[in-house]
Formats: sequence, structure tokens, C-alpha cells
Amino acid sequence: MMDGTSAIALRGIFNRFGRQIVHQDLGLEVRRGEILGLIGASGTGKSVLLHTIIGLRRPQAGEVVVMGVNLTSASPEAWEEARRRWGVLFQDGALFSSLTVRENVQAPLRRFASLRPQALERLADLKISMVGLPPDAADKLPSALSGGMRKRAGLARALALDPDILLLDEPTAGLDPLGAADLDILIRTLSRSLGLTVFMVTHDIDTLHAVCDRVAVLGDKRILAVGGIEDLLQVDNDWIQSYFRGPRGRAAGRSL
Repeated sequence: MMDGTSAIALRGIFNRFGRQIVHQDLGLEVRRGEILGLIGASGTGKSVLLHTIIGLRRPQAGEVVVMGVNLTSASPEAWEEARRRWGVLFQDGALFSSLTVRENVQAPLRRFASLRPQALERLADLKISMVGLPPDAADKLPSALSGGMRKRAGLARALALDPDILLLDEPTAGLDPLGAADLDILIRTLSRSLGLTVFMVTHDIDTLHAVCDRVAVLGDKRILAVGGIEDLLQVDNDWIQSYFRGPRGRAAGRSL
């Protein structure tokens, strides 16, 4: 049931590619202000679900409600207004390769905000600073950045419009352990300081322990369980038990 505490509500989602059913009668609620991680085995449709939330894919059935707006039945004007309330970080940043970091961050501002050039530059530089990039990164092309810096640049672009919701697709994938830990801290800090709701697709068990308030498990075309890690440890499901009680899961729990 959608109420004032929900940032995202998925109801009866059905996604299919040809004869392959990916999601069937899937339901999930993301509470306002929480960091929720989405996990699941390969091929369960984690990224497909994220794409469904942001409108890159329209489900065959079901409803997607974001900040009180039913996107599956909203008018084009209402949908566009809702679109301004979230920012997305895709894998590896998904930056425009021919634009500098500053120009990448300015792209959503140019689309949705009427600002003078000087204001655009100042606001973009502020977002770049917020994600921990040095000032000289602003004038660099994505190809001149490390993988971790590209992710931070993508995060700065996702924050450009001061969104209520931040959606992340495998944010720590491809990073070394120190870089991943630093990004975890940054995500947690930004969420708390800016009051962001964060929906994160991840397979990184260290991130789940360090960052997430709750974890949703996707499998068998639906959400199998949602809760804190301690709650999930009590769920009678072989995949969930193997995930959290396997060697990596035990090591992540002990380290924190």
C-alpha cells in the first residue's frame, strides 16, 4: 500500500522478453530516506527492474509509483516532472565520451533548468566537489579518468538536479577494495546529508553490510524477501543462506 513513507512502490510488475518471463506479480516498496540494496542471482532481472522504475522499460502489467506519481498512467507532463526527482548512476558512469566532466554534469541542468552560463558552471563544479573529485577533473574527458573517478563523475551528474531518489546500478563493480569502500562511504554520507532515498542494484556483499538499511532479494521472478541482513539470515531459502553464510558473506560480516 502506497503511503507517505514510500518513495517507490512496485505493484504486480510483469516483465517478459518474448516467451521468457523475467518478473511476474512482483511487488516492492522502497521507504523514503532508506538505502535499499537489490540482490539476486545472475539473470534474475535486477537491472531490468531498475530500468522499469525509471521508464526505460514499460512493464507488460503492473504499476510503478514514484514519489506518489503513478508513472504507468501519468500524463507526459506529470511523467517529465517526476523524472526530475531521481538521478541514476549506471555502470561505469555512462558518461558522454565527447564531453568534459563539467559538461556531463551540466547536461541535465541544460535540459531541465534555465540557468545562465556562469550559474551552470558554478553548480556543476559544486556537484563535482561534493563527490570528492579534484577541481582539475572538471575539464577532463571521461577517457582521462580512472574507473573510480568516472563513477564519481557519473554520481555528480546524477545529483545535478538535487533529486529525492538516487538509483545505482552496481556502483562498486570493477573497483579495487579500497576504492569500493571509499565509494560506499560517499554514498552513505550523501544519503544522510542530502536526505536521499537510495535504490541500489549490487552483488557486493561488503556494500550491503556497510551501506544498506534493508536488502531485497530477487529470485523466481519475484521479491523473495526484504529486510535487514539479520532478518534475511532467518529466511528459509537455499540461495539466501548460501549468499550470506558462504565464505565471503561470513568474512564481510566479521569485518564490520
